Amino acid sequence: MKIREQQLGPEHPDVAPSLNNLAELLRAQGKYAEAEPLYRRSLKIREQQLGPEHPDVAQSLNNLSLLLKSQGKYAKVEPLFRRSLEIYEQQLGPEHPDVAQSLNNLAELLRTQGKFAEAEPLYRPSLKIREQQLGPEHPAVAESLNNLSLLLKAQGKYAEAEPLYRRSLEIDEKALGHDHPDVAMDLNNLAGLLESQGKSAEAEPLYRRSLKIWEQQLGLEHPDVAISLNNLAGLLKSQGKSAEAEPLYRRSLKIWEQQFGLEHPNVAISLNNLAGLLESQGKSAEAEPLYRRSLAICKKTLGPEHPNTQIVRKNLTLLLEERRDK
Repeated sequence: MKIREQQLGPEHPDVAPSLNNLAELLRAQGKYAEAEPLYRRSLKIREQQLGPEHPDVAQSLNNLSLLLKSQGKYAKVEPLFRRSLEIYEQQLGPEHPDVAQSLNNLAELLRTQGKFAEAEPLYRPSLKIREQQLGPEHPAVAESLNNLSLLLKAQGKYAEAEPLYRRSLEIDEKALGHDHPDVAMDLNNLAGLLESQGKSAEAEPLYRRSLKIWEQQLGLEHPDVAISLNNLAGLLKSQGKSAEAEPLYRRSLKIWEQQFGLEHPNVAISLNNLAGLLESQGKSAEAEPLYRRSLAICKKTLGPEHPNTQIVRKNLTLLLEERRDK
């Protein structure tokens, strides 16, 4: 990148891809604060040099949006995703794979916000485009299957979700290998579905395999490792293995705080889960401040009506009622 800047000038269009690629690497490593100014500079160069409707501008908008979404900045993200989608559709046509990716990313944002009815009609055309344009065994198809499955699971449609999860896992193992991080995500999500159906014995080895892959491939402090730790801890808690679960919850919380900051929605989830574990052990006094901090984060980042906010509020209310009755 430095050579290109020196030889071509800092505002040359060829500098923008280098900035974007470095930012992508940093985002994959969880280094969000370092990645954001690179994404924004890449976007600015492309808008100035290529015009605001160029597909490369859509790519920059999309990548910046993914970063902001990872940081829980949802209000800033949606208009960027929608602008990216509009550019791709106009410049590349409605059946292009980049349109499918943009549809998928916008749907993921809406799902994360609990807007399931808005998300589903975006997931399905994304999947259809990818199957038609890339073939049924492409990893991008696996991504669409996996994300649609997450939506169905959130709606309690387990019977519809499971075959999609399993097909996604099969595609990624075949295309990427058994130790790829995307395979770990597939394993984690399938395990979550099985756990939701009460199939803990089937879910646990999938969670453990997912955790092992992420730790080996991404490092011990990566946000995806925190996801796996959190989910495995939840399973162990449901089995009454509180002593095994607590250090996993605490490690997950520490990773998220370090990587995302103290007010990220994932930090709120982790605080809520740890509080629930402590409450189940009779440690209500320790649990209460964690619930309160989790609720404050959820209100600030997700809004008072988000499903996560409502869950934490209910948990705190029940805890306070129980303590008052004692």
